[in-house]
Amino acid sequence: MKLDRLIAGYKAMGRQAAHLAIAARRVRVNEVCVTDGHHPVDRFTLVELDDVVIRPPERALHLMLHKPVGILSATKDDQHPTVLDLIDDPDKHTLHIAGRLDRSTSGLVLLTNDGRWSKRLMAAEEKVPKVYLVETLDPIAPDAVVAFARGFYFHTEDITTLPAELVILDEHRARLTLHEGRYHQVKRMFHRIGNRVTQLHRQSIGALSLPADLPPGAWRMLTAHEVLAAAGGN
Repeated sequence: MKLDRLIAGYKAMGRQAAHLAIAARRVRVNEVCVTDGHHPVDRFTLVELDDVVIRPPERALHLMLHKPVGILSATKDDQHPTVLDLIDDPDKHTLHIAGRLDRSTSGLVLLTNDGRWSKRLMAAEEKVPKVYLVETLDPIAPDAVVAFARGFYFHTEDITTLPAELVILDEHRARLTLHEGRYHQVKRMFHRIGNRVTQLHRQSIGALSLPADLPPGAWRMLTAHEVLAAAGGN
């Protein structure tokens, strides 16, 4: 929403009166005087007119969680515990998940109530890298590196996966970097080379990595710097 529209709706003062108030430096946004009526505002923005709060800001939440195996990447389920069940915060009901994981997969999950932030982070065109540690049933063939870099055709979706970086750590372990998030993508890619994933763990999403001191089941709020960095800010 634009600032002038918000001001115009306050006590039905109208668009012309709103522009006059903004031009007269009577409006502050997040405690800073703003004279541009097209300045964007959202539900997390503090807006004041003549030192009176006309709409208090909602609390913005951005957090990371270390999802254990067996927990659903969902906000509600009647049969299984979800990531939301692990969070102790009075506003957790406002959260949605930015980057889901399978029930059998552990690792980094991001949750927020900021839709614009999660959209920038998860949009396919942004190609945000996601790094996984993979363990397999059979030894990983050296030529798998080339196969993953070339991509795999999935006939169900009629797409070819983007080039992925596979680094073989030992016979049964690898680090895989993807720039997309297809349904069961990692397991399906390994199935194409005749192997089966036995353990899968997500280490990072973009600039955010799972801290070594955050144990399975634990969560914490992101810092302001992490919020900006995750969505491509400085």
